[in-house]
Amino acid sequence: MQQVILNNCDKAMPAIGMETVLSSRPGADPLETMKSALLEAIKAGYRHFDTAFIYQSEKPLGESIVEALHLGLIKSRDELLYYEKNLHLELQLEYVDMYLIHHPLRVSETIQKLPVPKEIIHALDIKGVWEGMEECKNLGLTKGIGVSNFSCKKLEELLSVAKIPPAVNQVEMNPIWQQKELREFCNAKGIHITAYSPLGAYNTIWGDNRVMECDVLTQIAKSKGKTTAQG
Repeated sequence: MQQVILNNCDKAMPAIGMETVLSSRPGADPLETMKSALLEAIKAGYRHFDTAFIYQSEKPLGESIVEALHLGLIKSRDELLYYEKNLHLELQLEYVDMYLIHHPLRVSETIQKLPVPKEIIHALDIKGVWEGMEECKNLGLTKGIGVSNFSCKKLEELLSVAKIPPAVNQVEMNPIWQQKELREFCNAKGIHITAYSPLGAYNTIWGDNRVMECDVLTQIAKSKGKTTAQG
C-alpha cells in the first residue's frame, strides 16, 4: 500500500485508513462486532486505523492488536499505524503513532452523545494545548502530532506558536466538498491533509447523501464498470 511521509512523524503513514466508530445492531455485541471487523480489515491489508475516546472503539482496537499478533496476521505492533484523538487508557498501547487535537475547541463536560450542546463548547487554548502535544512527542508517547477539523485561520494561529508544526490536518473532504483553499494552504505549509468521510457523511447529525447520489459520479463509475463508491 502507498505510504505518505509526514513532516514531524517518525513513521510513514499508509495512504488508506479505516476509521473506527462503535455502533450497535439488534442481537449483536458491539465490542465483538468491532473487534471482528478490525481483524478482517487487518487480514485484508489495512494497516492504518483511526480512533478517539468519543468513538468508543479504543478497547476493541487495543484487543485486536493482541489478537492479530497471536494469530500471526502481523509480526509486530509497529506494522500498524494508529491515529488517536482524546487519548484514553483503553487503547492499551505504550505509544500511538499520530496524536491529534480533535477539534479547535474545548468542552466543559464529557461528551456522551452528538450533537454537542452549545453551552458546553468553549474556546481552545491552542498555545497551551499544543505545548502539551509537543511534550507528548518529545517524551515518545506519540510518533507524530497533528490536528483535526482546523480551518486556515486556526492553523495560522497554531503555526504562530508551534515549535513542532502539525504533521496532518484531518478534515471531512469528498468529491462534492473538495476544500480547495484549505488544501492549498496546508500544502504550502507542509501539512498533510487526511480526508475522512470520502463518500459523504450521511447520518442524523451532519452531512447528506450528495456524493453517493451524484449523477456525474455514478456515470463515471458505470463507464469504468465500478460502483459509485469504487469510482
